[in-house]
Amino acid sequence: MKIKKEYIILVLIIIALSVYLYMRKADRTQYQIPKLPEIVKNDISKFEITRSGESTILSKKDGHWFIAPQQYPADETQVKSMLDTITDLTLTALVSESKNYIRYELSDENKINVRAWQGEALKRNFDIGKPAASMRHTFVKIDGDDRVYHARNNFRSKFEKNTDDLRDKTILSFTATDVQEISVTGDQLSLNFMRTQAPADDKAPENQETEGASSPAAKTIWQSSDGKPADPDAINQLLAVLSKLRCDNFIDDKKKEDFTAPIYAVGLRGTREHDLLIYAKLNEDDGFYPATSSASDYPFNLSAAVAERIMKNPAEMLRKEEKEQQKSS
Repeated sequence: MKIKKEYIILVLIIIALSVYLYMRKADRTQYQIPKLPEIVKNDISKFEITRSGESTILSKKDGHWFIAPQQYPADETQVKSMLDTITDLTLTALVSESKNYIRYELSDENKINVRAWQGEALKRNFDIGKPAASMRHTFVKIDGDDRVYHARNNFRSKFEKNTDDLRDKTILSFTATDVQEISVTGDQLSLNFMRTQAPADDKAPENQETEGASSPAAKTIWQSSDGKPADPDAINQLLAVLSKLRCDNFIDDKKKEDFTAPIYAVGLRGTREHDLLIYAKLNEDDGFYPATSSASDYPFNLSAAVAERIMKNPAEMLRKEEKEQQKSS
């Protein structure tokens, strides 16, 4: 009889625990996961990233983003990715109420705080911790709430950026077909190349009816200012490198005026004008060349690999037979 009574008590305890756990789980699902207010991405005018006491502020002006206080142009692709995370932030599960933030990298030493404004109104304020083990979520803490949550997606790395990381490192950008003239100076030689139109082969097939047939289309060619044909592959390769040229980093302790006597220069003329000047390495073992561009207010470093792809002997941009003549002259 005693054993039967003990079994009844044990069953009652199990039932009570089951009900408690079910209710606790239900409570979490129903009301412990806050739904964050919606934000329109285009309405955000400023946001701040703070880590270990150091802040980076980005603000929008005339539709473009700049890094304060220097007003460096920001990398629009990175800014868009961060704004997507800020506006689409979604909490998916309650993780902890213990205030043990170290294990989630949400302590003051490790967290990344993000705040975003619409005008003067603060619209979002949250702390980013480490990615969850699944790598599909990130631990976060919302302003005014001591609890730790899972947020959808793995996004901490997007905000682990300093000013140099966020600067727009594009120092030349154009459409190659807009360029009509190229000047190249290097190896004690300077050449100008111009885009011209040459008539296509006007020999029509014997059986082709001539009535109503359109005239052959003109073909684009490049030639030097003295009429020598250029190597189209060399010209196209140069334009391909320059049309979306990015630097490695900027030289913040110098001005453009501090650099003189370039060892190589490229000028592009067309719908817009572009100039690139490359200077000798400051140290022979450097893996980069200092350079300046008409499209950037700041001097910068180009990796040696990229710079050396650009700095071809101008004579190498002529057709083979012209190259031989240039070398022998």
